[in-house]
Amino acid sequence: MTKKTIAFDADDTLWHNEPYFDEAQEKFCELFSGFASKQELLTLILNHQVRNLPLYGFGIKAFTLSMIESALDLTNHQLNGQVVEKIIQIGKDLLQKPVELLPEVETVLQALKPKYKLVVATKGDLKDQHRKLHDSGIGHYFHHIEVMSDKKEVDYQKMLGRLDCKPEDFIMIGNSLKSDVLPVLNIGGTGIHIPYHTTWEYEKIDFEIVHDNFKSIHAITEILDFL
Repeated sequence: MTKKTIAFDADDTLWHNEPYFDEAQEKFCELFSGFASKQELLTLILNHQVRNLPLYGFGIKAFTLSMIESALDLTNHQLNGQVVEKIIQIGKDLLQKPVELLPEVETVLQALKPKYKLVVATKGDLKDQHRKLHDSGIGHYFHHIEVMSDKKEVDYQKMLGRLDCKPEDFIMIGNSLKSDVLPVLNIGGTGIHIPYHTTWEYEKIDFEIVHDNFKSIHAITEILDFL
């Protein structure tokens, strides 16, 4: 292939992330177990997150604010200050989680770096994502780090403009079909999907992708065979 630039999503593509959010939501559900069922609580948090995306964006701070708003709903705005403190602590704990690379990530980056311009293209809190990249020990493999406000067609087009890269020369690799694959296919790039064992509900789609520039693989090492 004649591709020049390869971008990797970060969370759940390069390192583990979603299980930490699952753990945080479990703590929230324990706090409010007497108010609603677990599924109702999870749905309430998700609804707040999705509704808040245009204002808060993605990331742990936005998630924490959505938990607080959910708690206000549950308590009819009679939320105890100590409970607010516990919710904030759940968010702070998330911001301090260790970075655990997924298997063979560094092996793949070592093989690709001499041949391609490597990029991180991720969503979330700017400071948190830079912290995770630093703690991961793999930052030196990347030519460019892009923490995006969203991952829609226009966001990728802006990034490619900054990279001076044509869509046909671009590959995006990630665990989300909705954010890492579909927008890139729509602008003429190549999307490679690596499923992660758990996915945030917002990132799920309910249809199959059929496209010449799309490939789904089971492990990150399969990229080397494909390229």
